[in-house]
Amino acid sequence: MRQFVLKTRSRCNLACTYCYVYEMADQGWRDQPVAMTPATAARAAHRIAEHAAAHDLPRVDLVLHGGEPLLTAPAALAAPVEAVRAALAATSPRTRVTATVQTNGTLITRGRLTALAAAGIRVGVSLDGGLPAHNTRRVDHAGHPGFGAAARGLRLLARHPDSYAGVLCVVDLDQDPVETYESLLAFAPPTIGLLLPLANWSSPPPPGPGRTPYADWLLAVFERWWHDGARRTRIRLFEEIIALLLGLPATTETLGLAPAATAVIETDGSIEQADSLKSAYEGAAATGMALDTHSFDQLLDHPGFAARQLGRDALADGCRACELVEVCGGGHYPHRYRAGEGFRRPSVYCADLQVLIRHIATAVQHAATGGRRRTTPAHPPAAAS
Repeated sequence: MRQFVLKTRSRCNLACTYCYVYEMADQGWRDQPVAMTPATAARAAHRIAEHAAAHDLPRVDLVLHGGEPLLTAPAALAAPVEAVRAALAATSPRTRVTATVQTNGTLITRGRLTALAAAGIRVGVSLDGGLPAHNTRRVDHAGHPGFGAAARGLRLLARHPDSYAGVLCVVDLDQDPVETYESLLAFAPPTIGLLLPLANWSSPPPPGPGRTPYADWLLAVFERWWHDGARRTRIRLFEEIIALLLGLPATTETLGLAPAATAVIETDGSIEQADSLKSAYEGAAATGMALDTHSFDQLLDHPGFAARQLGRDALADGCRACELVEVCGGGHYPHRYRAGEGFRRPSVYCADLQVLIRHIATAVQHAATGGRRRTTPAHPPAAAS
């Protein structure tokens, strides 16, 4: 385990209509304490340090998550991270800690930024685009738009680049892709994470025009980004595909064949798999494990987690035979689910991923050979089934 997601709050001040935590299959948040207590954070720190020492980890990555983690008072925001650092100093002093907080941005204030910066915690913000029209689904519990407050928070964050981790944005086919991308640039994000909607074969993604609408949307952004005269931001999805095409290791669980390495700790101290699995079915992320009774080594042996360590062997037959498997890796694990069959299927975005990867491969190859011709999407092969 190399990344530990600490669910410091189980509730949110927004009620985004597509949120996988509150609006999809798993409603386990209802039974969670509202906030992680200091005692639970201390137990998490002990388990993380125990794991780091046992495996001589050079680094662990912490993510403060929710719900909305900035509902915590500024003075207490950094406490879980400081607890981990203190535990590591005692048992694994060579292990370095990186820490981020993922927020909807509406509660960013100077006080919170000061507290987070003092603890070396960077801030990532979730937003659906840089204009109010892009964010109509990001509303509070009374139905009021959250964009104004998020935009104010992002403008403040942009004045503190050392604290700015980037922006996460879910692809929305109803919005113009280039407008979405360029409007986000107004907030000067150092990186943009473009996310496919959490969907699967039993709960398909929103349809769009053409055979591969999500690839078409992403490739419009890629073309704008790839042919820009200057790199104004990094786009994680495109850079990950390029890295994998070049044989470099992936740093994400959404692509490639690297084993899963993320543990989630809920506010009650229960240990779960990646919470994106909550989009599949009730209890999909649950392990039955808790900090009081289980180590992270035991999590590695959990059948659900072990299935995500098998790489190519865990994939559907068509995926294993596909020439893109080293890059695609079968796609994001939750996207493979189908009720009654589990996760041994290609991604529900299989056709889109094939078009996207082949197009980027053509662009990289053309750049490597000194070409200047503008790339055009290649005709996709039949999707694996």
